[in-house]
Amino acid sequence: MKQINIALLGMGRIGKIHFKNIEQHCSGAKITAVADPQIIDSLFKKQYPDIFFSKDPDEVIARPDVDAVLICTPTSSHADLIEKAITNKKNIFCEKPMDLSLERTTALSELAEEAGVKLMLGFNRRFDPDFMEARKSVREGKIGDVQIVKITSRDPGLPPIEYIKNSGGLFMDMAIHDFDMARYIMAKEVIEVYAKGLVVIDKAVAEARDIDTALTTLIFEDGTYAVIDNSRKAAYGYDQRLEIFGSGGMIQVDNNLHNRNILYNESGIHSALPLDFFMDRYAKSYLKEMELFIDALVNNKEMPVGGHDGLQATMIAFAAKLSVEENRLVKLSEINVAIKQLA
Repeated sequence: MKQINIALLGMGRIGKIHFKNIEQHCSGAKITAVADPQIIDSLFKKQYPDIFFSKDPDEVIARPDVDAVLICTPTSSHADLIEKAITNKKNIFCEKPMDLSLERTTALSELAEEAGVKLMLGFNRRFDPDFMEARKSVREGKIGDVQIVKITSRDPGLPPIEYIKNSGGLFMDMAIHDFDMARYIMAKEVIEVYAKGLVVIDKAVAEARDIDTALTTLIFEDGTYAVIDNSRKAAYGYDQRLEIFGSGGMIQVDNNLHNRNILYNESGIHSALPLDFFMDRYAKSYLKEMELFIDALVNNKEMPVGGHDGLQATMIAFAAKLSVEENRLVKLSEINVAIKQLA
Protein backbone atom coordinates (compact mmCIF):
# COMPACT_ATOMS: atom_id res chain seq x y z
CA MET A 1 0.00 0.00 0.00
CA LYS A 2 1.19 3.50 -0.85
CA GLN A 3 2.42 5.49 2.16
CA ILE A 4 1.54 9.18 2.46
CA ASN A 5 4.28 11.38 3.92
CA ILE A 6 2.72 14.18 5.93
CA ALA A 7 4.07 17.47 7.25
CA LEU A 8 2.35 18.81 10.36
CA LEU A 9 2.27 22.59 10.71
CA GLY A 10 1.51 23.57 14.29
CA MET A 11 1.86 21.37 17.38
CA GLY A 12 -0.77 22.98 19.59
CA ARG A 13 -3.76 21.10 21.02
CA ILE A 14 -5.24 19.99 17.69
CA GLY A 15 -1.86 19.37 16.09
CA LYS A 16 -0.89 17.00 18.89
CA ILE A 17 -4.15 15.06 18.47
CA HIS A 18 -3.52 14.57 14.75
CA PHE A 19 0.13 13.68 15.40
CA LYS A 20 -0.84 11.00 17.91
CA ASN A 21 -3.64 9.59 15.74
CA ILE A 22 -1.43 9.27 12.66
CA GLU A 23 1.51 7.79 14.56
CA GLN A 24 -0.61 5.26 16.46
CA HIS A 25 -3.56 4.42 14.21
CA CYS A 26 -2.99 5.36 10.55
CA SER A 27 -0.83 2.75 8.84
CA GLY A 28 -1.18 4.42 5.44
CA ALA A 29 0.60 7.60 6.51
CA LYS A 30 3.65 8.82 8.39
CA ILE A 31 4.59 12.18 9.88
CA THR A 32 7.91 12.99 8.23
CA ALA A 33 8.20 16.70 9.07
CA VAL A 34 6.92 19.14 11.70
CA ALA A 35 7.01 22.93 11.87
CA ASP A 36 6.28 24.92 15.01
CA PRO A 37 7.94 28.17 16.17
CA GLN A 38 7.31 27.49 19.86
CA ILE A 39 8.91 24.05 20.20
CA ILE A 40 12.51 23.69 21.43
CA ASP A 41 14.42 22.08 18.53
CA SER A 42 16.73 19.92 20.59
CA LEU A 43 13.95 18.41 22.71
CA PHE A 44 11.82 17.54 19.70
CA LYS A 45 14.74 16.02 17.78
CA LYS A 46 15.72 13.96 20.80
CA GLN A 47 12.20 12.56 21.12
CA TYR A 48 11.58 12.11 17.37
CA PRO A 49 14.99 11.71 15.67
CA ASP A 50 13.48 10.42 12.40
CA ILE A 51 11.20 13.43 11.87
CA PHE A 52 12.53 16.57 10.19
CA PHE A 53 11.85 19.62 12.35
CA SER A 54 11.88 23.33 11.53
CA LYS A 55 10.49 26.48 13.04
CA ASP A 56 9.77 27.68 9.49
CA PRO A 57 6.63 26.18 7.83
CA ASP A 58 7.81 27.32 4.39
CA GLU A 59 10.87 25.07 4.70
CA VAL A 60 8.69 22.11 5.61
CA ILE A 61 6.10 22.69 2.87
CA ALA A 62 8.82 22.84 0.20
CA ARG A 63 10.35 19.48 1.11
CA PRO A 64 10.18 17.06 -1.86
CA ASP A 65 9.44 14.06 0.39
CA VAL A 66 6.20 15.65 1.68
CA ASP A 67 2.95 14.56 -0.02
CA ALA A 68 0.47 16.44 2.17
CA VAL A 69 0.35 19.08 4.89
CA LEU A 70 -1.82 19.34 7.98
CA ILE A 71 -2.43 22.99 8.86
CA CYS A 72 -3.10 23.27 12.60
CA THR A 73 -1.76 26.78 13.12
CA PRO A 74 -3.72 29.88 14.28
CA THR A 75 -6.58 30.91 11.97
CA SER A 76 -4.82 34.07 10.79
CA SER A 77 -2.09 31.95 9.15
CA HIS A 78 -4.32 29.41 7.38
CA ALA A 79 -4.81 31.21 4.07
CA ASP A 80 -1.12 31.92 3.45
CA LEU A 81 -0.14 28.35 4.29
CA ILE A 82 -2.88 26.91 2.06
CA GLU A 83 -1.67 29.06 -0.82
CA LYS A 84 1.95 27.98 -0.30
CA ALA A 85 0.92 24.33 -0.14
CA ILE A 86 -1.03 24.67 -3.39
CA THR A 87 1.96 26.35 -5.03
CA ASN A 88 4.12 23.41 -3.94
CA LYS A 89 1.50 20.88 -5.17
CA LYS A 90 0.91 19.46 -1.69
CA ASN A 91 -2.47 18.04 -0.70
CA ILE A 92 -3.98 19.80 2.28
CA PHE A 93 -5.89 19.19 5.48
CA CYS A 94 -6.68 22.48 7.20
CA GLU A 95 -8.54 23.19 10.41
CA LYS A 96 -11.48 25.50 9.81
CA PRO A 97 -11.84 28.17 8.63
CA MET A 98 -9.64 28.67 5.57
CA ASP A 99 -9.81 32.42 6.17
CA LEU A 100 -12.03 35.01 7.85
CA SER A 101 -12.47 36.72 4.46
CA LEU A 102 -15.09 35.44 2.04
CA GLU A 103 -13.10 36.74 -0.90
CA ARG A 104 -9.98 34.80 0.00
CA THR A 105 -11.89 31.69 1.06
CA THR A 106 -13.48 31.61 -2.40
CA ALA A 107 -10.18 32.25 -4.15
CA LEU A 108 -8.37 29.47 -2.24
CA SER A 109 -11.10 26.94 -2.94
CA GLU A 110 -10.93 27.71 -6.65
CA LEU A 111 -7.13 27.75 -6.67
CA ALA A 112 -6.92 24.27 -5.11
CA GLU A 113 -9.40 22.89 -7.62
CA GLU A 114 -7.57 24.43 -10.58
CA ALA A 115 -4.23 23.05 -9.34
CA GLY A 116 -5.62 19.55 -8.83
CA VAL A 117 -4.71 19.68 -5.13
CA LYS A 118 -6.95 17.78 -2.72
CA LEU A 119 -8.22 20.03 0.07
CA MET A 120 -10.06 18.88 3.20
CA LEU A 121 -11.43 21.11 5.96
CA GLY A 122 -11.49 20.07 9.61
CA PHE A 123 -15.23 19.92 10.24
CA ASN A 124 -14.68 16.99 12.56
CA ARG A 125 -18.20 16.77 13.98
CA ARG A 126 -19.40 15.14 10.76
CA PHE A 127 -17.32 12.13 11.73
CA ASP A 128 -18.69 11.51 15.20
CA PRO A 129 -19.95 7.89 15.05
CA ASP A 130 -23.42 8.78 16.36
CA PHE A 131 -23.85 11.69 13.94
CA MET A 132 -22.64 9.52 11.06
CA GLU A 133 -25.19 6.85 11.98
CA ALA A 134 -27.93 9.49 12.16
CA ARG A 135 -27.07 10.72 8.68
CA LYS A 136 -27.00 7.14 7.38
CA SER A 137 -30.51 6.58 8.76
CA VAL A 138 -31.70 9.78 7.07
CA ARG A 139 -30.19 8.69 3.74
CA GLU A 140 -31.89 5.30 4.06
CA GLY A 141 -35.27 6.98 4.55
CA LYS A 142 -35.84 5.56 8.01
CA ILE A 143 -37.69 8.69 9.19
CA GLY A 144 -39.26 9.63 5.87
CA ASP A 145 -38.88 13.16 4.54
CA VAL A 146 -36.85 15.32 6.92
CA GLN A 147 -38.67 18.50 7.93
CA ILE A 148 -36.75 20.00 10.85
CA VAL A 149 -33.23 19.57 12.22
CA LYS A 150 -32.49 20.88 15.72
CA ILE A 151 -28.89 21.31 16.86
CA THR A 152 -27.82 22.28 20.37
CA SER A 153 -24.18 23.30 20.72
CA ARG A 154 -23.07 24.84 24.01
CA ASP A 155 -19.55 25.15 25.35
CA PRO A 156 -18.81 24.44 29.03
CA GLY A 157 -17.13 27.79 29.55
CA LEU A 158 -16.30 31.11 27.97
CA PRO A 159 -12.90 31.15 26.23
CA PRO A 160 -10.41 33.93 27.05
CA ILE A 161 -11.52 37.35 25.81
CA GLU A 162 -8.27 37.73 23.87
CA TYR A 163 -9.19 34.56 21.98
CA ILE A 164 -12.68 35.88 21.25
CA LYS A 165 -11.22 39.12 19.86
CA ASN A 166 -9.28 37.19 17.22
CA SER A 167 -11.67 34.28 16.60
CA GLY A 168 -13.88 35.84 13.95
CA GLY A 169 -16.85 35.81 16.32
CA LEU A 170 -19.26 33.19 17.65
CA PHE A 171 -20.74 32.37 14.24
CA MET A 172 -17.37 31.94 12.50
CA ASP A 173 -15.55 30.27 15.39
CA MET A 174 -18.20 28.11 17.03
CA ALA A 175 -21.52 27.90 15.17
CA ILE A 176 -19.79 27.29 11.84
CA HIS A 177 -19.48 23.62 12.91
CA ASP A 178 -23.25 23.50 13.36
CA PHE A 179 -23.90 25.18 10.02
CA ASP A 180 -21.78 22.49 8.38
CA MET A 181 -23.57 19.78 10.36
CA ALA A 182 -26.97 21.03 9.19
CA ARG A 183 -25.88 20.87 5.53
CA TYR A 184 -24.32 17.44 6.13
CA ILE A 185 -27.50 15.98 7.65
CA MET A 186 -29.89 17.55 5.15
CA ALA A 187 -27.71 17.16 2.02
CA LYS A 188 -29.29 20.41 0.80
CA GLU A 189 -28.16 24.00 0.42
CA VAL A 190 -29.19 26.86 2.71
CA ILE A 191 -30.83 29.80 0.96
CA GLU A 192 -31.88 32.03 3.88
CA VAL A 193 -30.61 32.73 7.40
CA TYR A 194 -32.20 34.47 10.37
CA ALA A 195 -30.26 34.85 13.62
CA LYS A 196 -30.55 36.61 16.95
CA GLY A 197 -27.69 37.12 19.37
CA LEU A 198 -27.21 38.24 22.96
CA VAL A 199 -24.50 38.89 25.50
CA VAL A 200 -25.65 37.36 28.78
CA ILE A 201 -22.52 35.66 30.15
CA ASP A 202 -19.94 38.43 30.33
CA LYS A 203 -20.18 42.07 29.23
CA ALA A 204 -16.52 41.83 28.15
CA VAL A 205 -17.78 39.80 25.17
CA ALA A 206 -19.77 42.83 24.01
CA GLU A 207 -16.70 45.01 24.46
CA ALA A 208 -14.91 42.54 22.16
CA ARG A 209 -17.74 43.16 19.65
CA ASP A 210 -19.12 39.64 19.82
CA ILE A 211 -22.04 37.70 21.30
CA ASP A 212 -22.06 34.69 23.62
CA THR A 213 -25.57 33.34 23.00
CA ALA A 214 -27.36 32.83 19.67
CA LEU A 215 -30.38 31.27 18.01
CA THR A 216 -30.19 30.70 14.24
CA THR A 217 -32.76 29.45 11.76
CA LEU A 218 -31.53 28.09 8.44
CA ILE A 219 -34.00 27.74 5.58
CA PHE A 220 -33.08 25.20 2.92
CA GLU A 221 -33.80 25.24 -0.79
CA ASP A 222 -36.92 23.08 -0.38
CA GLY A 223 -38.35 25.16 2.47
CA THR A 224 -37.30 22.84 5.31
CA TYR A 225 -35.55 24.13 8.43
CA ALA A 226 -32.63 23.76 10.78
CA VAL A 227 -32.75 25.48 14.18
CA ILE A 228 -29.46 25.93 16.05
CA ASP A 229 -28.92 27.26 19.56
CA ASN A 230 -25.46 28.20 20.77
CA SER A 231 -24.08 29.30 24.11
CA ARG A 232 -20.51 29.91 25.22
CA LYS A 233 -21.26 28.61 28.74
CA ALA A 234 -23.30 25.62 29.91
CA ALA A 235 -22.78 25.12 33.65
CA TYR A 236 -23.23 21.34 33.35
CA GLY A 237 -20.66 20.58 30.63
CA TYR A 238 -20.18 20.30 26.87
CA ASP A 239 -23.73 20.15 25.49
CA GLN A 240 -23.87 18.59 22.02
CA ARG A 241 -27.26 17.25 20.92
CA LEU A 242 -29.01 16.60 17.64
CA GLU A 243 -32.63 15.95 16.72
CA ILE A 244 -33.89 15.15 13.22
CA PHE A 245 -37.67 15.16 12.70
CA GLY A 246 -39.25 13.63 9.63
CA SER A 247 -42.58 12.55 8.21
CA GLY A 248 -42.00 8.99 9.40
CA GLY A 249 -40.26 9.44 12.71
CA MET A 250 -37.43 11.12 14.60
CA ILE A 251 -33.75 10.56 15.38
CA GLN A 252 -32.12 11.88 18.54
CA VAL A 253 -28.43 11.95 19.44
CA ASP A 254 -27.85 12.81 23.09
CA ASN A 255 -24.76 13.97 24.96
CA ASN A 256 -21.76 11.78 25.71
CA LEU A 257 -21.54 11.50 29.49
CA HIS A 258 -18.63 10.85 31.84
CA ASN A 259 -20.21 7.44 32.45
CA ARG A 260 -23.43 5.62 31.61
CA ASN A 261 -24.42 4.72 35.16
CA ILE A 262 -27.90 5.81 36.21
CA LEU A 263 -28.75 5.88 39.90
CA TYR A 264 -32.38 5.53 40.98
CA ASN A 265 -33.30 6.33 44.60
CA GLU A 266 -35.97 8.02 46.72
CA SER A 267 -34.76 11.50 45.74
CA GLY A 268 -34.82 10.97 41.99
CA ILE A 269 -32.98 9.58 38.99
CA HIS A 270 -29.33 10.64 38.71
CA SER A 271 -26.77 10.35 35.92
CA ALA A 272 -23.32 11.74 35.15
CA LEU A 273 -22.81 15.13 33.53
CA PRO A 274 -21.80 15.55 29.88
CA LEU A 275 -18.10 15.54 29.04
CA ASP A 276 -16.55 18.93 29.70
CA PHE A 277 -13.97 19.28 26.91
CA PHE A 278 -14.42 19.18 23.14
CA MET A 279 -11.26 17.11 22.63
CA ASP A 280 -12.75 14.36 24.81
CA ARG A 281 -16.24 14.59 23.28
CA TYR A 282 -14.93 14.35 19.73
CA ALA A 283 -11.89 12.10 20.19
CA LYS A 284 -13.32 9.44 17.86
CA SER A 285 -14.29 11.99 15.21
CA TYR A 286 -10.77 13.45 15.10
CA LEU A 287 -9.42 9.98 14.39
CA LYS A 288 -12.09 9.17 11.81
CA GLU A 289 -11.61 12.38 9.85
CA MET A 290 -7.86 11.73 9.61
CA GLU A 291 -8.44 8.14 8.50
CA LEU A 292 -10.75 9.39 5.75
CA PHE A 293 -8.28 12.11 4.68
CA ILE A 294 -5.51 9.55 4.33
CA ASP A 295 -7.82 7.06 2.58
CA ALA A 296 -8.76 9.73 0.03
CA LEU A 297 -5.07 10.33 -0.71
CA VAL A 298 -4.06 6.66 -0.84
CA ASN A 299 -7.00 5.63 -3.03
CA ASN A 300 -7.44 8.89 -4.97
CA LYS A 301 -10.96 9.53 -3.66
CA GLU A 302 -12.88 12.76 -3.33
CA MET A 303 -12.37 14.51 0.00
CA PRO A 304 -15.34 14.09 2.39
CA VAL A 305 -15.27 17.81 3.31
CA GLY A 306 -13.90 20.02 0.55
CA GLY A 307 -13.40 23.67 -0.24
CA HIS A 308 -17.03 24.08 -1.32
CA ASP A 309 -18.23 22.88 2.08
CA GLY A 310 -15.90 25.30 3.82
CA LEU A 311 -17.11 28.17 1.66
CA GLN A 312 -20.80 27.38 2.23
CA ALA A 313 -20.37 27.20 6.02
CA THR A 314 -18.44 30.47 5.97
CA MET A 315 -21.14 32.16 3.89
CA ILE A 316 -23.80 31.02 6.37
CA ALA A 317 -21.69 32.42 9.23
CA PHE A 318 -21.41 35.78 7.43
CA ALA A 319 -25.17 35.78 6.77
CA ALA A 320 -25.92 35.00 10.44
CA LYS A 321 -23.70 37.86 11.62
CA LEU A 322 -25.36 40.25 9.16
CA SER A 323 -28.79 39.05 10.28
CA VAL A 324 -28.00 39.90 13.91
CA GLU A 325 -26.51 43.28 13.01
CA GLU A 326 -29.42 44.33 10.78
CA ASN A 327 -32.21 42.39 12.56
CA ARG A 328 -33.52 40.79 9.37
CA LEU A 329 -33.61 37.61 7.33
CA VAL A 330 -30.57 37.41 5.02
CA LYS A 331 -30.56 35.55 1.72
CA LEU A 332 -27.36 33.70 0.86
CA SER A 333 -27.67 35.17 -2.63
CA GLU A 334 -26.78 38.51 -1.01
CA ILE A 335 -23.52 37.02 0.22
CA ASN A 336 -22.84 35.57 -3.24
CA VAL A 337 -23.30 39.02 -4.78
CA ALA A 338 -20.92 40.49 -2.20
CA ILE A 339 -18.26 37.91 -3.13
CA LYS A 340 -18.58 38.76 -6.82
CA GLN A 341 -18.29 42.47 -6.09
CA LEU A 342 -15.09 41.86 -4.11
CA ALA A 343 -13.56 39.73 -6.89
